[in-house]
Amino acid sequence: MFSHSALNLREFDKMPEACPVCGFRFEIELGFYWGAMYMSYGLSVIIVVLVGLGLYHLANDPPTWVYLTTVASIVVVFTPFLFRYARVMMLYFFGSVSFDPKYKV
Repeated sequence: MFSHSALNLREFDKMPEACPVCGFRFEIELGFYWGAMYMSYGLSVIIVVLVGLGLYHLANDPPTWVYLTTVASIVVVFTPFLFRYARVMMLYFFGSVSFDPKYKV
């Protein structure tokens, strides 16, 4: 679905116009992926809560700067993956897309 690896930080968001295998057009309508921002935000909130709870229980409630530094670092590192996963979720939930094993590469 994406043209480059998620580890390529300059082009992790690039998508081809259509699927090279089945020809499905990824841009269903103009602005379709704006809704993926909300999904990405929700995934980020889940990460913040889980990391915060983990720090609270495993590090015995460290100072606030430890929470902020750790959570911010983890969210920044996972941003390319959250971005991509949110777009995939957007296609599955609202784009009438489903996995078809006959096109598995």
